[in-house]
Amino acid sequence: MKIDGTVTISLDTYQKLIDHSKDTDKLKDNTKRAAKEMSVFLSFLCTRSDIKNYVDEFNRQSTTASIEIKEGRATITFKNDKNKI
Repeated sequence: MKIDGTVTISLDTYQKLIDHSKDTDKLKDNTKRAAKEMSVFLSFLCTRSDIKNYVDEFNRQSTTASIEIKEGRATITFKNDKNKI
């Protein structure tokens, strides 16, 4: 939702807002990296043992994410998420 208008804040508050924005961007990037590492780890596990039953069980129980394994590569997707990682 976009709101048009203006606001007056102190320079100190503005600087804190910028700092928090940078921290949020860093956290977002780290979360993306962690998700990719988890996919690599799951792919690694798939080559070591048959985990299909565990993945299927996870997918049945999870309300927010699912794991798909294709050609030995694991992919984590979030249900109801339009922003794919």
